[in-house]
Amino acid sequence: MKSENITKINGAGLKPEVSSPRIKVGILGATGTVGQKFIVLLQNHPWFEISVLAASENSAGKKYTEAVEGRWVQSTPIPDLLKNVVVKDLYKDMADIAHEVKVVFCAVNMPKDEIKKLESDYAAAGVAVVSNNSANRWTDDVPMIMPEINPHHSKLIDIQRKARGWDKGLIVVKPNCSIQSYVPAIQALQKFNPEKVIVTTFQAISGAGKTFESWPEMLDNVIPLIKGEEEKSEKEPLRIWGEIVDRKIVPAVKPEISANCIRVPVSDGHMALVNISFAKKPTKDEILNAWKNYINPIEELHLPSAPKEFIKYFEEEDRPQTKLDRDFENGMGITLGRLREDNIMDWKFVSLSHNTVRGAAGGAILTAELLYKQGYIIN
Repeated sequence: MKSENITKINGAGLKPEVSSPRIKVGILGATGTVGQKFIVLLQNHPWFEISVLAASENSAGKKYTEAVEGRWVQSTPIPDLLKNVVVKDLYKDMADIAHEVKVVFCAVNMPKDEIKKLESDYAAAGVAVVSNNSANRWTDDVPMIMPEINPHHSKLIDIQRKARGWDKGLIVVKPNCSIQSYVPAIQALQKFNPEKVIVTTFQAISGAGKTFESWPEMLDNVIPLIKGEEEKSEKEPLRIWGEIVDRKIVPAVKPEISANCIRVPVSDGHMALVNISFAKKPTKDEILNAWKNYINPIEELHLPSAPKEFIKYFEEEDRPQTKLDRDFENGMGITLGRLREDNIMDWKFVSLSHNTVRGAAGGAILTAELLYKQGYIIN
């Protein structure tokens, strides 16, 4: 895809790569599981520099190592540069945080109404808020972005700023982790007009912020309920595929999606089994070619966190496997396999994504990179 076409899709002039100094960012909810993942992924980022770690008053005032003592669940240690950083208070230190950073990644664990107010207050203070939370996913003027699917929805930021009187501030959210693997697969097949989808997700315990040490009940167990997850899995893809009409996103009406979401004894990685039917059934070769040749609208932006290969199909009958393939493209790629005909629907396949990387912190970081390139974040 030509660069001028990307500019048209994204709705803004493209910015050059960040030169020194890097853009200063903060992490709200830095002591939680997703907050920790932000720290791991950002520690050597070429564009962003962690300047602030913030959390609730229970952690505020402590050195970061003290605040997460006994709670650090990442496979890599706390970066040395952040061990002695004093954690700031989300609320009391908001003015200081807003003065110090250009961007905050929000990964707090609070009631939705409180999250909405928190994110709005930071945006009003001139900060770009890139949220991992679900609170604003259905707010009319807040775009929910999966960069390789709907980067053009960032145009809603212009409407948001005008309506709320913000200059530099903004709120953008990333979608739910459960949809990350199958939405890209279906997006690549849009030209065949998918009509109905039945999806069953097998979701890792890290999606609940847990480890096997903290959740021993999950050993040798499957829980057939993740509260609220099925509704998100059915509705959020339609907002991603929607259009901006009258200053808000009007969701798509197809494909109709029926979801089942199950918690399984896996540390990381959400797998999905997808059954799908089309207005006119494509051939197997047409589907495989569509996945292989998907035109990625952000490919030529060369964003640091973007996978080189967005979608990979395995010919092996027993792939993808969670343990083997969740880290494909540093956890930012989507893997597919087992495409075969279905005797009720048209086709069925398996998809896999890393829920705490692509589905959480990594997806939010990629979104922030996109917003910088589009000119919505200014250093």
